[in-house]
This record gives sequence, C-alpha cells and structure tokens, in this order.
Amino acid sequence: MKATLLVALLALASLPAYAGGDAGAGAQKSKACAACHGADFDTPISPDIPRLAGQHEDYLARALSDYKSGERKNPIMDGQAGALSAQDILDIAAYVSSLNGKLKVMPLQRFAK
Repeated sequence: MKATLLVALLALASLPAYAGGDAGAGAQKSKACAACHGADFDTPISPDIPRLAGQHEDYLARALSDYKSGERKNPIMDGQAGALSAQDILDIAAYVSSLNGKLKVMPLQRFAK
C-alpha cells in the first residue's frame, strides 16, 4: 500500500518535468533569439551561429538549460539563457523545433569506421 502511494506521488510530482512547452508562447519569447539565429531560425547572421529550426525539442531545451546553468559556455548565450525561466526554455524549444529548417542528419555509417 505504501509503495503504491509513493509511486503515485512520485508520478504526480514528475508531471511538470514531462510537460512540453507551448510553441505559441515560445514564438513570442524567442523574438530576441531571432536577432542572431534569423527570423526563421534557419538563416543565422554569421556562419558560426547555428541553424536551429527543426532541431529536436529535447536537445534545444537541454542546450538552453546548460547555458543557463553554466555547464555550456558562450558569452552571448550565457546572458540570453540566464534570464529564462524553466517554462520559457520549454516554450522556446517547442516553438523552434516546430519550424522547418535545413538541418542535415549525419548517417550513422559515417561514424562506424
């Protein structure tokens, strides 16, 4: 009985962690990002700035979280991500991942040599 109750409570407590972002809210929250990554998130202003449109949502959320925490370093992104809440990160990741882009997927056999 106690184990079942504990599992149920843990499942309820973890729901926010699995709740996805709101792409509509992310469209509004990501306007500052477009200054460098491009309005479509697929035409960055410089070759050293990544294309993000269509990137996996979980990857984007993790990258933003890592910039915010300092695990990942970039002078511009550190400041941008530092002001984001956890919900902001989820929303932006949901929006940017929903966009069509020209990301290229590397075939696995390329790494299996």
